[in-house]
Amino acid sequence: MPDPRTDGAAVTAARGLAPRPFRVAVPPVSGVLRPRLLLVCAALVAVTFVVFCWNVAVGDYPITLTGVMKALAGVGDPGTLLVVRELRLPRALVGLLAGVAFGVSGAVFQTVTRNPLASPDMIGLTQGAGTAVVASIVLGWDGGLGPQTLALLGTLLTAVLVYTLAWRGGTTGYRVILVGIGVSWICTSVTDFLVARGGKFQAQAALGWLVGNLNGRDIDEAVPLALALVVLLPVTLALTRHLRTLQLGDDVATGLGVAVQPARLALLLAAVGLVAFGVAAAGPVAFVALAAPQIAQRLAGTAMPPPVTAGVTGALVVLGADLATRTIVPGAEVPVGIVTGVLGAPVLLWLLIRANRAGSGG
Repeated sequence: MPDPRTDGAAVTAARGLAPRPFRVAVPPVSGVLRPRLLLVCAALVAVTFVVFCWNVAVGDYPITLTGVMKALAGVGDPGTLLVVRELRLPRALVGLLAGVAFGVSGAVFQTVTRNPLASPDMIGLTQGAGTAVVASIVLGWDGGLGPQTLALLGTLLTAVLVYTLAWRGGTTGYRVILVGIGVSWICTSVTDFLVARGGKFQAQAALGWLVGNLNGRDIDEAVPLALALVVLLPVTLALTRHLRTLQLGDDVATGLGVAVQPARLALLLAAVGLVAFGVAAAGPVAFVALAAPQIAQRLAGTAMPPPVTAGVTGALVVLGADLATRTIVPGAEVPVGIVTGVLGAPVLLWLLIRANRAGSGG
């Protein structure tokens, strides 16, 4: 006979207590309307709007913020309306929309892979776009597609390659990251070879695109990106209900009734689409997709990067960096990707240090 003093079930029965059912602690959904999340998101939207107007106001023909807001509403003299709506607004719109695309995409990648270092920059997607565009510049053939379409195709093809190589009866975030890093280095090596093989002017054009640039952007780049966001953002937000469950791991998510592989594939496809159109419009602006979700998560105090807040943060980062390029060195027209790279590198180092201290840094 088992000793009731040492048998857990007997002790429980003797006390007249029923065994407690096992419950999974599911992290709170980032989309839940909580006061802090709403407050942070509202504050970020307000600051982003001010920076957006400030971006439009800065230039050889200075305009006040009040004048910019009036011009956006269609009020003002013809000269101001021309400068604001025709010359400066498209550039600011591309920066705003690309920042949203990068931020939301990075939030999805980091949540699905359960790794704060996962972003389109780290798993080769932006590098694949760069290889496609640089190949067209150096080899002198683009099939009549143009840099934007080639960047879009390069991103999508790289994503298919990474997912295919990571597939082994399914995918995991760990395999996607490892395969993505390998593909990233392959694309970078091919791009470096093409730049070294090209002539002086070809190399300058290639490098100008590779760092991410808003110079010379017009409404032709803004419209396709805006349409893509209108389609992909609602889809991504509708799929975020699976994010908190996927964070618990594949086995737990399956036990909770989630079709893990279809849910992961749908989320990754939406995120890839966002970053593909973002890169096609603004180029591979570095570190925005990596840093924006982490900043948004800490501001909102959520268990995972909130996609909407991450998108607004990404827009603020891109617009702020573009504003810095034109106010710190007036007339220099420094590519926006240089500033985001300078700001993003410390964030990457901080994440690596945190991961190492937590015992997950390798």
